[in-house]
Amino acid sequence: MSKVLIIGAGGVGGVVTHKCAEDRDTFSEIVLASRTLSRCEKIQKQVRDLRGREIQIAQIDADDVAQTVALIKRVQPDLLINVALPFQDLPLMDACLEAGVDY
Repeated sequence: MSKVLIIGAGGVGGVVTHKCAEDRDTFSEIVLASRTLSRCEKIQKQVRDLRGREIQIAQIDADDVAQTVALIKRVQPDLLINVALPFQDLPLMDACLEAGVDY
């Protein structure tokens, strides 16, 4: 079992979060983070209502490497899944390298 941190709460982020929530054996804990907390809250409620599962949420600016590193260190995920905007790939990769988490 592993803890996953999902960055991005748009359409793809919602689908990825639901798919991870379906597989309890693989994803024991799920944390969803995005710049827009209200999107995370909406997905959190959907997962609770449809999957009967609680997930954690957080607000983050994925362009800010230091902020992302701090979130990664606080959450301590085994894996980060990036479904944020394409221009955020490099800052998120840099944060994962600095924090020592799989991307």
